[in-house]
Amino acid sequence: MATYTYQALNASGKTQKGTVEANSSEEAIQRIKAQGYFPTSVQPQKEKKAKGAPGADATAKKRKKKKGGGFSIGKVKAKHLTLFTRQLSTLQDAGLPLLRSLQILESQQKPGLMKNVLLGVCEEVEGGSSLSEAMGKFPKAFNHLYVKMVNAGEIGGVLDVILQRLSEFMEKSQKLKRKIKGAMVYPIVVLVVAVTILTAIMLLIIPKFEEIFLDFEIELPGLTQGLISTSRWVAGSNAGQEIPGWIFMVFGAPVIWISLKIIRKTPPGRAAFDYLLLWSPIVGKLVRKTIIARFTRTMGTLISAGVPILEAVTITAQTSGNYVFEKALMNVHDSIREGETFAVPLRESKTCDPIVVNMIDVGEETGEMDAMLLKIADNYDEEVDVAVASLVSLLEPIMVVLLGGMVGTIVVAMFLPMIKMLESLSG
Repeated sequence: MATYTYQALNASGKTQKGTVEANSSEEAIQRIKAQGYFPTSVQPQKEKKAKGAPGADATAKKRKKKKGGGFSIGKVKAKHLTLFTRQLSTLQDAGLPLLRSLQILESQQKPGLMKNVLLGVCEEVEGGSSLSEAMGKFPKAFNHLYVKMVNAGEIGGVLDVILQRLSEFMEKSQKLKRKIKGAMVYPIVVLVVAVTILTAIMLLIIPKFEEIFLDFEIELPGLTQGLISTSRWVAGSNAGQEIPGWIFMVFGAPVIWISLKIIRKTPPGRAAFDYLLLWSPIVGKLVRKTIIARFTRTMGTLISAGVPILEAVTITAQTSGNYVFEKALMNVHDSIREGETFAVPLRESKTCDPIVVNMIDVGEETGEMDAMLLKIADNYDEEVDVAVASLVSLLEPIMVVLLGGMVGTIVVAMFLPMIKMLESLSG
């Protein structure tokens, strides 16, 4: 018989560690279950090599090299994490031991941050840590929401089900993000092309016309003078001008974007930015619907996974992505802690539509809060689709009108002096 080391959960959800004698890993799992435990990791006990034994140094170096895994920066991509979650759920549903499942998925990964993270998770689990504890040590891959849901699955003994729900949640979140990003591609591309063309006209075309007008010594209309002044500013040829205007046109948008990101890192800046974004006339409704869909799906998934309501509200507030909603949800947290309802403080915050608050109120009364929240999320996902399509259809004519107006203004400004030139020549 071989000796197996195991990690398991008892009836109260606490982690138990120990060893068991068995002929195979399957027999070891059955013996652990017979003791009333739910095994999360079962591995053959490795023989300890004596200090200085042949091959001991090589093994230690190999483990050290494996643990390092290389150097990576940034965070794990959401699509890679979603695929990993779906695959781990499938392997756990098939009955494979947890550590073996992690090792299989780690071996399939290409060199990079995800592979390094899974190497670390495998080592932590092999060392006796639970899966949620191991994942909590790698925040670049697994956020607070992910770790808490895995922990709930471990306690309830339904890790495969929780991983499946988590993968579905992540897939729907990614689908929503892709739709919003896809809607922004068209206006961004049009703006970049328009700025490039206008900059080229100001630098190359307008100066040629200015030389012609100066040769004929005619009085220029105000529109033409304004266009020529703009061209000089873009080229940096105005008296006393040190920085050409094209630098502001090319680098202005990135600088503004970076500045907003820095400002949003500060609590006052984040509060002001999120408030203005939420109440902006055109984009505000889309942002509001997106956040409602996100926070209701997050909370519904957490509650259905068995996470306590107060902890679920806290995690949802931290992952809402908007200061206004985060503050409203923390008020909900305080209300529930004091024995009051979920819906009343949410209604008072005026962040959600009345129908959302009413559906949550009904969910509280019927005890079907998780199902009601997920239904709200599905409905608002559809509304976001409609809002994105409407926004795209609205942006197209607006962009056409703006570009047509700019090009028409340039054409008129250039042709007005030419008409005067033709009149003077005919006279």
